[in-house]
Formats: sequence, C-alpha cells, structure tokens
Amino acid sequence: MPKVNHSLSKAAKRQRRVRMKVRGTAERPRLTVFRSNKATYLQVIDDAAGKTLAAVGTGTAVKKGETKTQRAEAAATELAKKLKSIKVSRLVFDRGSYKYHGRVKAVAEVIRAQGFEV
Repeated sequence: MPKVNHSLSKAAKRQRRVRMKVRGTAERPRLTVFRSNKATYLQVIDDAAGKTLAAVGTGTAVKKGETKTQRAEAAATELAKKLKSIKVSRLVFDRGSYKYHGRVKAVAEVIRAQGFEV
C-alpha cells in the first residue's frame, strides 16, 4: 500500500503563514480577497465578533474589453464606499494564499488611494 503524502502545497503554506499573523478586530477589521478564474470577491470581517461587515464581488456584470484587474479595482472602489458609510477607516489586509501582485495588489492600492489605512 503506497504512503500518502501529507505535505502542503505552496499556496496552503502561504495561507497558513498569513493567517497566523492577520486577525481582524472591531477597530481594525480584516479585508480578505478571494480570486476565482472569473471574479474577485472582497470581504471585510470582524474576527472578534465573527461577523462580516461588508462584502463585494465583481459579479456577473462583465463589460466588454474590461480586464479582471479593472473589475477588481471597481469592486474595491464600491467596497470603499460601503466602508465609509459604516465608518471604518483602518483595515488589516489578508491576501490569503495569493501572491501580492495582479488583482490582489490592485485591490490594496485602490483601498489605500481611497484614504484607508491598510
């Protein structure tokens, strides 16, 4: 009978390393990014209370000629509006298992440009 290899993938190692350091509180909730092949989803989570404060996705409204990065930037702008309405100004950025480039980097830069401390 062959042995089962239980080693973690590079993505799982990155996610474990990030999640050990990143925790969301009421004063500084966690902004998490999920990237699928077609869409990008953003959530702001208060881990202390176990509640999602705001969530946005790029959705199904795809404009012709618009890249996934541009759609992620638009979603980040929409999320910034929601966060301003609930009076959140400081966030902890959780990139999950994704490297900090492309859509993930674009989301972080747009949120910072909107005046949030990330």
